[in-house]
Amino acid sequence: MFKVDRLRFGTAGIPLSTPKPSTINGIARVRELGLDAMELEFVRGVNLKPELAKKIKYVAKKNDVLLTAHAPYYINLNATEKAKVEASKKRIIQSAERLYDAGGWSVVFHAGYYLKQDPAKVYEKIKGEIQDIVRNLQDRGIEVWIRPELTGKPTQFGDLNELIRLSEEIEMVLPTIDFAHAHARNKGRCNTIEEWREMLSLMEDRLGREALDNMHIHISGINYGEKGEKNHLNLQESDMRWEDLLRVLKEFRVKGVVISESPNIEGDAILMKKKYEEIRV
Repeated sequence: MFKVDRLRFGTAGIPLSTPKPSTINGIARVRELGLDAMELEFVRGVNLKPELAKKIKYVAKKNDVLLTAHAPYYINLNATEKAKVEASKKRIIQSAERLYDAGGWSVVFHAGYYLKQDPAKVYEKIKGEIQDIVRNLQDRGIEVWIRPELTGKPTQFGDLNELIRLSEEIEMVLPTIDFAHAHARNKGRCNTIEEWREMLSLMEDRLGREALDNMHIHISGINYGEKGEKNHLNLQESDMRWEDLLRVLKEFRVKGVVISESPNIEGDAILMKKKYEEIRV
């Protein structure tokens, strides 16, 4: 598995300022902006051909841009219909395959919904399906991190404890920590230095230093209510204490990728990278 040398910053998808938008032009634009990561957005489906993925790999390597991918939104590993579960698994597997072809590192997905079922039973069901996915990929030598995401609504599977436990129990699995989602899911909590230290300490205690050396992070502003996440906002239009968060990431010597999911994707990615570089701990 690829070793990440530092904490890299990038965009969720092709930067908005990319002339003639395409994945290849987007990677070049990321480099021009002084960023060093980009998330391939497979959110409507995995429509990247293997031949193009190989070209993307070359361009990303040449520009020193680390690639991650976001699997399609239409995923529920706890769906009641078997066909929906199988289709969900296929989407995650396809995302991992294409990302691997493109020389990428880590694929993120929303694992599923509780559907008013017992969370312990939902955990076992989702765990079994992710084990299947990992087995399928390992059998074919496809090595990328498989990352269930910390989700923004209490109705969605994926609180921090569930994700840490999955990571303890399944190889190739680590969480994607979406700090905006943690903030929204917990109705405004998870927004202080103490809470973030607690989250990272818990990960390090249970998953070891490897988890902090390979973090896949999403950060944005977020609008939320009683039911959790409503929509993403730009950092400076939100109540996220993002500068404090970056300080904690530096304090814990976190390596990996921070992906900006704000509406102004590259604006906030650049803002975070500059701020991070100024911090002395």
